[in-house]
Amino acid sequence: MIFDHAPVRRSLSVAALLTAALAVAGCTDTSRMNADVFRYETAPVFFQSADTAQPPARRTTLYTTSFHQTYGLPVSNPVHLASYAATEDDGRMLPAIPYRSIDPRYLRQEVEYQTVEKPGTIVVDTKQRFLYLVQPGGKAMRYGVGIGRDGYAWSGRGVIQWKQKWPRWTPPDDMVERQPDLKMFAAANGGMNPGLNNPLGARALYIFKDGKDTLYRIHGTPDWKSVGKATSSGCVRMLNQDVIDLFERVSGKSQIVVL
Repeated sequence: MIFDHAPVRRSLSVAALLTAALAVAGCTDTSRMNADVFRYETAPVFFQSADTAQPPARRTTLYTTSFHQTYGLPVSNPVHLASYAATEDDGRMLPAIPYRSIDPRYLRQEVEYQTVEKPGTIVVDTKQRFLYLVQPGGKAMRYGVGIGRDGYAWSGRGVIQWKQKWPRWTPPDDMVERQPDLKMFAAANGGMNPGLNNPLGARALYIFKDGKDTLYRIHGTPDWKSVGKATSSGCVRMLNQDVIDLFERVSGKSQIVVL
């Protein structure tokens, strides 16, 4: 086995520079957070092997494990490593999510889930901070979410009226009244352009009830630390990689229940 030290030194040097500040907001709230250093999640494997009889997948897993053990790091879960890796989406590069810093309960996974709701229905459990996409056979895809603070959250049954990739964000009028500095993003000014710092993230699913917009959304967020917490004012926040996954699974006019 041959270990190339130079690429590792370069990788660790680059990782030390990947700290930035992002301005983010919930559907009706604004806040600031510091982007974590997205280290090691997409670290390249610098091991080579003369053992060509060993299956490539096994070699990759083995040597990635060796890399992390060498530097005293937790061993990556290959499923989560792939799910939350840096990814290019419509010309924008989403950074990797440091999933080991998130409670494992809130990472995307298929679970047993008994419900009277039909497959394809979205169920948001605001108390537990989970979003379930009901699947056939008593199962569901479960995602961790951040939910609205007390006094702002909406609950009930509705419909996903439409979905949007890289949406624009327009703060509601009452929010602009509370925070006049957001006037530049008001509807009259066209809202905030789509992008990595946009409060709605990479995707948004718009919830309607009885044909009317509830102003309640399921959306992505660059603030991965908000998942599992009550931080935004009314909407359901998801990790950007998770909301992209959900977006692809959900059909138009899907039913949603917010508990």
